[in-house]
Amino acid sequence: MSSDNHRPHFAPLDLARWRNLPWWLIAAGAVGALGGTALSGNAVKQFAFSWLLALMFYLSLALGAWFLVMMHHLFDASWTVPIRRVLEAMACLLCPSLLILFLPVAFLAPRIYPWLESAEQLHPDHALSAKYPLYTAPGYYIAAAALFAVWWLFTNRLRYWSVQQDQTGSAHCTRRMRFYSSLGIVCFALSATLAAIMWMKGLTDEWYSTMYGVCYFAASVWVTLPTVYVITLLLQRARILEGIVSENTYYMIGSLFLAFTVFWGYVNFSQYFIVWNANMPEETFWYVLREKGTWDYVGKYVIIFGHFFVPFLMLLRIDWKLKLAAMLPLAAWAWLMHFVDIEFQIMPALHTDSILTPGLLSDLGCILLFGGILGKMFILSFNRYPPYPQKDPRLAEALDIYFPSSADNPPASERAK
Repeated sequence: MSSDNHRPHFAPLDLARWRNLPWWLIAAGAVGALGGTALSGNAVKQFAFSWLLALMFYLSLALGAWFLVMMHHLFDASWTVPIRRVLEAMACLLCPSLLILFLPVAFLAPRIYPWLESAEQLHPDHALSAKYPLYTAPGYYIAAAALFAVWWLFTNRLRYWSVQQDQTGSAHCTRRMRFYSSLGIVCFALSATLAAIMWMKGLTDEWYSTMYGVCYFAASVWVTLPTVYVITLLLQRARILEGIVSENTYYMIGSLFLAFTVFWGYVNFSQYFIVWNANMPEETFWYVLREKGTWDYVGKYVIIFGHFFVPFLMLLRIDWKLKLAAMLPLAAWAWLMHFVDIEFQIMPALHTDSILTPGLLSDLGCILLFGGILGKMFILSFNRYPPYPQKDPRLAEALDIYFPSSADNPPASERAK
């Protein structure tokens, strides 16, 4: 394939024109969040749930990026080299940015989780006693501290050794990143599952599901992939990654997007099928709650068709993975569907009959507010270091540059023989 095909030329994009966008998002988000909570019957509780929703939405993006960084090192991939710094900057939002944004949830936790009060009783109910000591006030805050400590450790070390590799190009840096990835992938599985259980599944403490953490993981990587697709495209058009990103990069992101679309559908259907087949009251009530009012339409139509069938059918076309007219709207659609999915997980605990409440304005406002804050933090983090790894051993392969070995060019005496 020609170099023109590998490195398409786009019209230059002036990112300076968009430098104030995070501030506009923060302002619009603050107005929406305050307006939505003011219109709600219980303003404090609505604000707490909306803030939790935004936290889990953006936590999924950061966790998905951390997972993809570790996959790069564990599989020694080459196509991910041009986007590694984008993924590292997104993963580093876990701490301290998301830690700071978690503080309102920690402060308002008794308004969100009823078991934080009932768990302090001398004789808690059976559902709480079965989860003791995790579902207690000390357990909640200790688990949160442990989660952010783990996330800070691994994202910080992966970023540190990545920057060291830029300076030295030493194989030791590569080995250290592989070490932290091999250990980190286990900690990722445990921490992502614990976060989903404590902060989302914990809204209904009596519910049981062994698939819940896997469902949150699948959704996290699913929404991260189109996000990285768009960010990479913007950086290429701004000539920051020009000549570094190729068509293969976009094609592989699109292929993984398709794979995780199928994986997300599989694990969510498996969870529903297992609950339906067992028909146990302590499991089925979670779905029964989501079959009331407009939540029934969200679960049966919006999520099934919008979250699965639309991206699945679009991504089946090989050439559409490289067509911006298809991928950019699909990326925006993925964000919308992920928002609806997080709403479906969290908000029935507050609004049992409908998604269409004044609180929806507060939910959208918090999403915009978080987007502005974390967007600003991402830009600062990304600009701190070179936009792509300078001395990654796979960089030449990623750029489709071939260095002939000595076997390809033997000495003249050998050629004479």
